[in-house]
Amino acid sequence: MSALGVVAWPPEPIRTERLVLRESEARDRAVFIELLASPEVHTYLGGPRPRPELERELPEVPERAPGSFVVELDGAMIGLILLRRATKHRPAAVGKADLGYLFLPRAWGFGYAAEACAAALDWFDSALPGEPVVLATQTANVSSMRLAVKLGFTEVERFHAWDAEQWLGLRSPVTPSA
Repeated sequence: MSALGVVAWPPEPIRTERLVLRESEARDRAVFIELLASPEVHTYLGGPRPRPELERELPEVPERAPGSFVVELDGAMIGLILLRRATKHRPAAVGKADLGYLFLPRAWGFGYAAEACAAALDWFDSALPGEPVVLATQTANVSSMRLAVKLGFTEVERFHAWDAEQWLGLRSPVTPSA
């Protein structure tokens, strides 16, 4: 079930100081494969998928669904942001929008994830005002934990899953001004 089935999709591209968030295109397929097959990207996500399997199974235009944003820097895809309804986390998360993101290792350490996630959350707040957002990450993923706090998520609970301690954070809904 998509998180954003009631929102007109795709929105106009979202521009930040350095990035563009947009719908995926056929030219992004190779980067999707790189992201999904990367051992570094999937250190805390259960491991990478085999490249040959991805080459066979990934559609020509991957992740073209409401809530999926390609993150572009200087005309090239460097990452992906997903806002979807949580269906399988903890009971505290089910039914809420769940923020996920993947960035190429060469894009790490420059603040792109924070910039892109903040822009996606701003868009979400204007598209679905009053809706809370959750984020789950492994506690061992220090960078992701730091980003969650920077984006305004507060801890709801910790739990054990996928052979590791997980952290579930909630970002309270932004209430529209009267």
